[in-house]
Amino acid sequence: MRTKDFLEQTYRNPGFAAIIKRYSGMLLALVAQSAACNRAHHVDERCARWLLMTHDQTGDAAFPIPLEFLAQMLGVSRPHVELSVAALQEAGLISYQQGVMTITDRLGLETAACEYYAVVREHFRRLRD
Repeated sequence: MRTKDFLEQTYRNPGFAAIIKRYSGMLLALVAQSAACNRAHHVDERCARWLLMTHDQTGDAAFPIPLEFLAQMLGVSRPHVELSVAALQEAGLISYQQGVMTITDRLGLETAACEYYAVVREHFRRLRD
């Protein structure tokens, strides 16, 4: 969609404009939370948060995810992610085999995640409502 057409639709349809504004606000809040989380929390907590957010979006306890991609999302090297995944797996919270991540103990993973997960989840809940 061209910019001109998009802007025209937002002027013509206030409901659409409101949805776009709410989504933009939520997205900016998510980016700010992620940046703060990356500075404040250990990679294991951030990894747990990211896996929970992915689980929330996919709706499936098992989803494909390369460790290299997870490392990029967390802003760390792959060896750091391997250690975090191993720790979460050893705790019985996840299982990772052949590129597929499986959440085996969601409540435990929520406990392992940093407090920003609850903040981000609330932003998504408000957006949906």
